[in-house]
Amino acid sequence: MTVYFIGAGPGAPDLITVRGLRLIERCPVCLYAGSLVPEEIVKAAPQDALVKDTAPMHLDEIIADMVAAHDRGEDVARVHSGDPSIYGATAEQMRRLDALDIPYDVVPGVPAFAATAARLKTELTLPEIAQTVIVTRTGMKASSMPEFETLEILGKSRATLAIHLSIRNLPHIRETLTPYYGEDCPVVIAYRATWPDELFIRTSLKDMQAAVREAKITRTALVMVGKVFGEVEFRDSDLYNSGFSHVLRNVGKKKKVASDG
Repeated sequence: MTVYFIGAGPGAPDLITVRGLRLIERCPVCLYAGSLVPEEIVKAAPQDALVKDTAPMHLDEIIADMVAAHDRGEDVARVHSGDPSIYGATAEQMRRLDALDIPYDVVPGVPAFAATAARLKTELTLPEIAQTVIVTRTGMKASSMPEFETLEILGKSRATLAIHLSIRNLPHIRETLTPYYGEDCPVVIAYRATWPDELFIRTSLKDMQAAVREAKITRTALVMVGKVFGEVEFRDSDLYNSGFSHVLRNVGKKKKVASDG
């Protein structure tokens, strides 16, 4: 018996991995985060499977269902949105399973920031513009940030930022990042990327709060900040540069061999 933590992806049912879908199709138990996992994915569970939405459940109840499945010798598909490694509250479940000696495995999924970049047809790392992507959130009443991971510190990098769980904290984001990025820095507010009702707002640090207020977005949105979202000039990378030599395309060596011949 194994508990499979499965990333369902950002929203579109066909963005789940083949491995994740095949596990859901055969597991006798399916525990899913109902608020963010598409219904179509859950419908792939076997007709006689135990399928439960864990949104109204607390941790002890979820673990109790896993223990019961373990006692019956039944595999469990534990389906989370996005990728289980990012803000999925999976570590606390795994810790409980470790203590109970219940085996588990993890199947990755497409994270929201990657889905957003895909829908925008944007590369998050452009030569000499940005070569770092930081996935983070801001401190709220329910949970603070570690001392050295505050937006004040991360903002100094001027990297591309994917800020989760912070759509109600826009004034803090604007005030904190403006000294490093400038008030006109491009911002994308991604609401439910890849879902049928997805919405992308292209704005700036200065204007993002007004834009979000006008769109009446209060949850399930990702704030992405960085120069890569603007109309910027950047040079071609060396990866496909005809004059650049690397282990799979050693231009200099080939020229030397040809010359020696």
